[in-house]
Amino acid sequence: MNDTSLAISKFSDLANPTRFLALVARVLPWFVCLTATLFAVGLYLSFTTEGDYQQGETVRIMYVHVPAAWLSMMCYSVMALSAIGTLVWRHPLADVSHKAAAPLGAAFTLIALITGSLWGKPMWGTWWVWDARLTSVFVLFLMYLGLIALNRSMDDASKAARVSAVLILVGFVNIPIIKFSVEWWNTLHQPASVIRLDGPTIDPEFLWPLLIMAVAFTMLFFTLHLMAMRNEIWRRRIATQRRMAARMAGREASP
Repeated sequence: MNDTSLAISKFSDLANPTRFLALVARVLPWFVCLTATLFAVGLYLSFTTEGDYQQGETVRIMYVHVPAAWLSMMCYSVMALSAIGTLVWRHPLADVSHKAAAPLGAAFTLIALITGSLWGKPMWGTWWVWDARLTSVFVLFLMYLGLIALNRSMDDASKAARVSAVLILVGFVNIPIIKFSVEWWNTLHQPASVIRLDGPTIDPEFLWPLLIMAVAFTMLFFTLHLMAMRNEIWRRRIATQRRMAARMAGREASP
């Protein structure tokens, strides 16, 4: 068996919820420890570095705002991949993945919006401006809320999964708009300063705490995502058992 076949086999094995839960039980403690360690190091560096000569102490907001903004887009990208898994491969856990990720994406997007406003008031003189970057991120937040509401309003889980998957893929067009909005339009938001073809333009004193916090937030997302998927699988099992018990009770009660 070649590497590709082995990878496909492993991917198929995770279609079994019991095997997936066993994997989560093994890796989750390591994820929690690694996340806590990264946050401890990242927060220590964030509070011990000197303030920026222009932004002052408000530069420390960047260590939360930027990772949250990255995660808001990455989370939706994970949902898009899960949506493809739902529509193309009919993977049993794909809809569990994007349903579990939606509240996390909404939370990270809200954090990005709030911290951006806290930074914008002293830097721009206003809490909010309807420029391309801020508006597209706000639209992303509304999309997350809409998907959460849709998943909770439909009783048929399989139908909700398919409808959500289609909407997720349609809404993915907003992700490149968010990413390239500062290049396509004239906005107050500064252009990218970390991920650039010619290398980061941010000072290393601020870059390292930012990168560590970004990895910490990423690990936090994957940790919470696995926990949310585990809880969703348990919830569905309990709901299935209750329906079976109700049917059995109905048969016993019928003459």
